[in-house]
Amino acid sequence: MSQRLSRLTAPLTGLLFVGLTLAGVAMSNNTPSSDASGANVIAFYEAHRNSQRVSDILFVFASLFLVFFAGSLRGYLRRTPAAEAASALVPVGAALLAVGLTVVSGIDYALADVPSHLGAGAAQALNVLDNDVFFTVLVGGGVFGIASAVAILRGATLPKWLGWVAVVLGIAMMTPAFWLAGIVLFVWVLIVSTLIYLRSGSTTATPTPAVAES
Repeated sequence: MSQRLSRLTAPLTGLLFVGLTLAGVAMSNNTPSSDASGANVIAFYEAHRNSQRVSDILFVFASLFLVFFAGSLRGYLRRTPAAEAASALVPVGAALLAVGLTVVSGIDYALADVPSHLGAGAAQALNVLDNDVFFTVLVGGGVFGIASAVAILRGATLPKWLGWVAVVLGIAMMTPAFWLAGIVLFVWVLIVSTLIYLRSGSTTATPTPAVAES
């Protein structure tokens, strides 16, 4: 039973991360830009208060499952001795990414909690933070992608092309194209989590007892 649960960790956490993130994006609205006035920010969050709060909560839970997925990925990659060092950085990158996502979600939730009680100046300041506090996300995504790439390219039992995709992913996460990189990340996580599940089956199967010699 424990072996089966271990095999399911990667696909379940990977699927939950992707699914909850996409649900959060679907619930979110096009928030005001950094130069929006305080009055416009308050009006927006009054109109979209519930959907924004639900979206923020979904992002928080998605971040949680990303960390668990990264831990499962680390456990799989470290089976290859040459990938041990690089694989140790995979959960670090995921943790930084999760911290960045939860901080941004927390700021957005603060705006959506009681917008009518915020002054124009406070709303405007929080909105600027909501738009511009994203560097931790970029660094975390970069570390996660590049560390995963190095581990795979150093011999971990995953297709090499997934390693090269992770190289591009890690670099793109630290550029203005990070939104596009996020879409690639979702697909990459789903493929990797499925392959880990399928390839772990052979290593967790119960060995056939040897026939005793007469």
